Amino acid sequence: MRIRTRLLLLILAILVPAFVAAVLAVGYVYQEERHAQETSVKEAVRAFALVVDNELEAKEGVLRALANSPALARGDFATFFHHASSLAPTAETTIILFSPDGRQLLNTRAAPGTPLPQQRASNIGDLMRRDGADRTLVSDLFVSPIGRRHDFAIQVPVHIDGQIRYFLSMGVNAATMQGLLLEQRFPTEWQATIVDRGGRVVARTLDPDLYRGRPLSSVAMAQFAARREGVFSSNNLAGIPVQAFYSTVPGSDWKVLVSIPTADLRRVPLHAAAFLAAIMAVLLVLASVAARWFARRAAIPIEYLGRRAEDLGAGREVRYEPQGVIEIDAVAQRMAEASRRILTAQAEQEQRVAEAVAASERAQTALVRGQKLEALGRLTGGIAHEFNNLLQTLTTALHLAALTANQPKVLNLIDTCKRTVSRATALTTRLGSFGRLQDARLLTVAPAEQVRGSVQLLRGVLRQGTRVEVQCGDDVWPVTIDPVQFDLALLNLAINARDAMPDGGRLAIEVHNCPLEPTAERTGGDYVRVRVTDTGTGMPPDVLARALDPFFTTKPPGQGSGLGLPQAYAFATQSRGWLTVASTVGAGTTIDIYLPRSQQPLSAVAGRTDSQAPGRGSGRVLFVEDDPLVREAVVRGLEDCGFDVMVAADGDKALAMLDAGLDADVVFSDIVMPGKVSGIELAGLLRERRPGLPVVLATGYTEQRAVIAGVQVLAKPYEIDQLVELLANLSAAR
Repeated sequence: MRIRTRLLLLILAILVPAFVAAVLAVGYVYQEERHAQETSVKEAVRAFALVVDNELEAKEGVLRALANSPALARGDFATFFHHASSLAPTAETTIILFSPDGRQLLNTRAAPGTPLPQQRASNIGDLMRRDGADRTLVSDLFVSPIGRRHDFAIQVPVHIDGQIRYFLSMGVNAATMQGLLLEQRFPTEWQATIVDRGGRVVARTLDPDLYRGRPLSSVAMAQFAARREGVFSSNNLAGIPVQAFYSTVPGSDWKVLVSIPTADLRRVPLHAAAFLAAIMAVLLVLASVAARWFARRAAIPIEYLGRRAEDLGAGREVRYEPQGVIEIDAVAQRMAEASRRILTAQAEQEQRVAEAVAASERAQTALVRGQKLEALGRLTGGIAHEFNNLLQTLTTALHLAALTANQPKVLNLIDTCKRTVSRATALTTRLGSFGRLQDARLLTVAPAEQVRGSVQLLRGVLRQGTRVEVQCGDDVWPVTIDPVQFDLALLNLAINARDAMPDGGRLAIEVHNCPLEPTAERTGGDYVRVRVTDTGTGMPPDVLARALDPFFTTKPPGQGSGLGLPQAYAFATQSRGWLTVASTVGAGTTIDIYLPRSQQPLSAVAGRTDSQAPGRGSGRVLFVEDDPLVREAVVRGLEDCGFDVMVAADGDKALAMLDAGLDADVVFSDIVMPGKVSGIELAGLLRERRPGLPVVLATGYTEQRAVIAGVQVLAKPYEIDQLVELLANLSAAR
């Protein structure tokens, strides 16, 4: 037998077992890859079930808060209806109060006095009989009798004096659950579904409106009945073979289901197996050719190739070393190149995974921060609304009292009360820092002048030895903002800078135009950048990551509320801009506020004096206000100034009076009122029915936008002389 043949047989004797082992390794890699992929999907589905459970618990928390309402405890359904309606402001949610026998006592989707359905539309009653009434219950999907849409209900018992007196339920539009699916950012090939106990679709990533309410297959229902979570093979509702992963939502026994096409699940493991098999096949062919051509050569080059093959299989970098044989060197070079490509691909994949994880964390942080600010804004906004109504009554009454009193002591007391009301007004303005910016307070201003006007205020809170530098660009674009909130944001940033510079330092404020290109995280366009930089101690990364969270502070108790930076962040966001923070320990902090350029002309701000007496007016004014104290004070002021005032307690009554033939010269209405017709809706209806009738709106705080052309908005508390002048001009023009 020739040496060439012997070497060939030797090589084959070595490579064939290696090839068989490689085939087994390919099979093992394939199975491990599939197992790892399934484990990852199971964890994602389990996490998604917890996300759905957290969403239901958040709605349960709203009901628990309502269940502790003092108005409900004393049976004051009117006050409780107003409170419940404020927590269910949109058509997507409904608050319903049931008696123990299942009768509806109150429904925020129906006005007080409207006949209510006598029976439950959901299966809450069955769940109460099965699981007991003294616990939180989540219903299955049902069609609501009033909204005629697919809803589900969450019910909690209301205990009064140790007994269940009522059941408080929240009806939720099932379509709102779509947002949870979108937030998970599942791959487009995956089909995520939320189903109730009966297997009906609550939400679905693909064609939700088409499949909502439809039951799943009997195969899926059998799997759900057998175990709380698992995986099975089936066809989805579109008839595509899928691998379905499911898990149970803990608090409601609902199910979340993620269906992945079987072909997609097999693709990655098959590619990995095919790649390894191709490499082994190439190696076998090359080894056979090399054995025929270099049978007379020593076995050292072949052993070299074997060692490099082991390195490649183990994922180590293959380094090329010339062996003096062209063919073997060529194979070695290709293996080295393949090794570099594999390692480069692995590094790139790791980097992409790290970037994806970082982006997900940033999105989750922004979502949580936005939810905290929204909850804080709703709370403070509601308080500001009630306080502004009270302050409106006091402002008008004090103004009228000052005009009728002639005793110096009384006038001094009235002046003291006016200053107190002014401080209370400033307090309610700060309460509104985290709510939506109010249209009545928006002005188009020159930001450079606004900053220059705030410098003296900022100097007052800084320590001695702190140098303030202001640099404003030429022809800075105007912006439309709430000037008070802007000044408050600058003040909060200055206070933070003061605390970061205990021995003094430099506080620099720069205002410049800043055109920006659009990115994945923000829109482009013309912006004005207000940059505030200090030379303080700076923030470490862990503090910087939470700097914008409400109530987070590193200051000792009693020295910081944790609302300074969050207020500035909320102001920038509400102004359709954004805020960024950059900080280095020992080098200071830089905060940038980006405000969108306004195309409106600069607002004219007219000065007023406290001692100005209201003018005179004439004409008939229809005054629409639900607060009796505000009605009493404002009606008295308007009548004393010569107006003929007609009063309506809400928008429905105002429309009825006008439809009955009331001839009014001006309509003056509050925005937030009970009933079906708010002030904004009233103004819109009057624009259609009586185009020439002037309308003036007043607001203490509202989430609605008054965007009706020609309708003027006054912010509460307003001065009576300001109102008289406005109504007199509108009445005279009409």
